[in-house]
Amino acid sequence: MPHTSYLIPHTRESSHYDYIIAGAGAAGLSLLVRMITSGKFADKQILLLDKEPKNKNDRTWCFWEKGPGFFESIVYKSWSSLSIHRPGFSKQFDIEPYRYKMIRGIDFYNYCFALITSQKNITVLYGLVKDMYTDENETSLFLGDRKFTADYIFNSIIFDKPPPGKKEIYLLQHFKGWVIETSESIFKEEQATLMDFRVTQGKGTAFVYVMPFSSNSALVEYTMFSEQLLPDSDYDKNLRDYIDNQLHCKQYTITSEEWGIIPMTNHRFSTSKNKIIHMGTVGGQTKASTGYTFRFIQKNAAAIVEALSTGSKQLNQQMSSGKYHFYDSVLLNVLATGKLAGDKIFTRLFQKNHPHTIFQFLDNESTLSQDLKLISTLPTIPFLRAGLQELL
Repeated sequence: MPHTSYLIPHTRESSHYDYIIAGAGAAGLSLLVRMITSGKFADKQILLLDKEPKNKNDRTWCFWEKGPGFFESIVYKSWSSLSIHRPGFSKQFDIEPYRYKMIRGIDFYNYCFALITSQKNITVLYGLVKDMYTDENETSLFLGDRKFTADYIFNSIIFDKPPPGKKEIYLLQHFKGWVIETSESIFKEEQATLMDFRVTQGKGTAFVYVMPFSSNSALVEYTMFSEQLLPDSDYDKNLRDYIDNQLHCKQYTITSEEWGIIPMTNHRFSTSKNKIIHMGTVGGQTKASTGYTFRFIQKNAAAIVEALSTGSKQLNQQMSSGKYHFYDSVLLNVLATGKLAGDKIFTRLFQKNHPHTIFQFLDNESTLSQDLKLISTLPTIPFLRAGLQELL
């Protein structure tokens, strides 16, 4: 079915813009909202593109954060306590001053577009972005058969999966979640389950994620790290089994569901080409070893706005330094080759380290001494072998 392009109210159409933002997901909208709230781009003509309007609650973003964040007003729920479970091991830990936060897709979209549609300098078009091109003379893209040019294009659209390099690893984090309402009060509202590995581990690293909204409502999400997806029916079966056997709940109603796939790869994504700046997953802002993206998107968007505001030409923000890319590559190597089961790795991390240290490490904000201390708590032989393979 062809995509339809149309203008939202209070916009004007033009073939050339100061900035084009291709993709109205977390990366594109975060950048545009930050540009608006900075107050420094009201004289710039900006074009926002996506294939269709954002009017569905199609995903949730979860992340840990200290204090109020940029999108604090639309945080749907947050938790001060997290737990990890594995057969024979359970740990509940307080994460203050961090909070583990959830933002629902529909709340994010509504918030962003309410602000965007109030700006007379922003045009929104919907349709299929077919191609982009940039050289020293022109930066352009095609929306269907219509050509638009810009001083800069900020792109978060993934056109093709990058071809795997010789030493590159490509796993998938795939998940299905149900929001359930139970007949009895079985959840503790302030206590979320970050990883529960008490599920079958035969086809990859698998765990369940439980985010309570109230004493009788929660998001229960089955997640797996593997090379291949599961048959659709397996996700439902695994969710049912977990709710029956671990939550000990027999009567519940599924009020909504979500499904997603996140790449976990040590592929070095290009952050820019001339005046096309890549963002989000296509810009390398998905943490290779965990799939977390939202916080990295926020850091990158803030840095781009600062660079544009000060006239800097350094807009190609690199998410991670060489050391974090190496750490991610080693962990992916261990997971992909089966040197050590993922449930043992993540359980060991939280068993032996303070959660604040783990969060800093996974946010690419840790010191070398913190890194060495954390790495020393992991089994030596499998990680040493993987590290040597990545180095050589």
